[in-house]
Amino acid sequence: MIFVRGNRENFDSWEAEGNKGWGYQDVLTSYKRMEDWQGPASEYRGKGGPIKVLENGDICDAAKSFIAAGADELNLPVNPDYNGESQDGMHVIQENTGNNLRYSTSRGYLTEADLPTLEVQQRGTVSRVVIENGRAVGVEVIEAKGERRIVRARKEVILSAGAFGSPQILMLSGVGPAGHLQEKGIKVVADLPVGDNLHDHLFVPMTYSVDNSPHRSTAAHFGSAIVKDRLKPGSTFLSHSVFEAGGFAHTSLSTGVPDMQFFAIPWSYPPFQDEQVRLRPDTRPSLSVFSTLIRPKSRGTVRLASADPLAAPLIDVQALAEPDDLKVLVEGIEMLRAVMANSAIAKHVKEEYEPGPAFSGQRLKDEVLRRVTTVYHPVGSCRMGIDERAVVDPELRVNGIEGLRVADASIMPSIIGGNTNAPSMMIGEKAGTIILEGLGA
Repeated sequence: MIFVRGNRENFDSWEAEGNKGWGYQDVLTSYKRMEDWQGPASEYRGKGGPIKVLENGDICDAAKSFIAAGADELNLPVNPDYNGESQDGMHVIQENTGNNLRYSTSRGYLTEADLPTLEVQQRGTVSRVVIENGRAVGVEVIEAKGERRIVRARKEVILSAGAFGSPQILMLSGVGPAGHLQEKGIKVVADLPVGDNLHDHLFVPMTYSVDNSPHRSTAAHFGSAIVKDRLKPGSTFLSHSVFEAGGFAHTSLSTGVPDMQFFAIPWSYPPFQDEQVRLRPDTRPSLSVFSTLIRPKSRGTVRLASADPLAAPLIDVQALAEPDDLKVLVEGIEMLRAVMANSAIAKHVKEEYEPGPAFSGQRLKDEVLRRVTTVYHPVGSCRMGIDERAVVDPELRVNGIEGLRVADASIMPSIIGGNTNAPSMMIGEKAGTIILEGLGA
């Protein structure tokens, strides 16, 4: 539910690569149109859109002291609106919530909208786009019992299956790297770099024992909150994201815009998310903080495991393949340690218990390799552009195929600085505008 638009430079760089209509001022129009900001409409904020957005107004003392300490230690402003004029600084998290509910695109655009022509079909898997004479005319669907049927398109097909699903469907349809498709026995319809340019944000969680967090990672604490929220909706943390505070900062490798994002949650956080066992949470009052790589240089791929549409794709994000990515994460940890030692919060800190002060220097670098994990922000695998690396053009049309577009995070040429939740919504909102303008609406 964290609502971050991204840095204006992110979108201006997209436009500079030839993606006309995707500069900051262009996407700002889409952002303002889609949001219902808690405050008044302004140069930067929209009012009356389908997605409710507000600042978490119920953050705890631990989160407040983290903001103060970060601002003081790192010489950063306390930013009242990181989605406004400037992104830099420490801040309270903004979230797409309203009426004590998550305002997803489903709630904002479907549940609360009058759409008499919409039909949602469930329990089916799209196996491929049906392409005839260079034009997408529909999709093949595998039903729950294994039957296959064709759904015909009236005008065009739009893929929104995400950074893994959209390239998988395209390759199953014969749109992708020719050599790879031929290896899988798939007829090549269009030789495009589908599945390349995959990248993601990464973070490393750190957890401190503190005395000013009200939360406990226990069943009793969650259970009592559920009862309280039932009796008085909106009265507990259950009405908000667990992420309460954050910041955008610069490491020594920054090229002018923030390359480090901080998060803070007043809970203990599992240090090893990829372990094959269920980790027992630490039940002490805690504050977990995160060093987050938001401008990764490493690039990976999505490929088909086989021509079977029900087989999961092969995902290789090539995390930390570029040495600078590891350097940024390690420097972020060192910055956070300095923040947690600042007088604005140090009196509340009992100890750093994950990963622990014993990890420094080379030991810390090695430990980061064990602890680093995805922020679940994969993008870029159907890259938008006008050169040979592009899969879709700035109108989101798949190159070489008529009547086929992709509209999701996979089209990002480069990942934005911040959570990809809001930018993915913006891409959908902007895609709708592009399509309607093409129809003369």
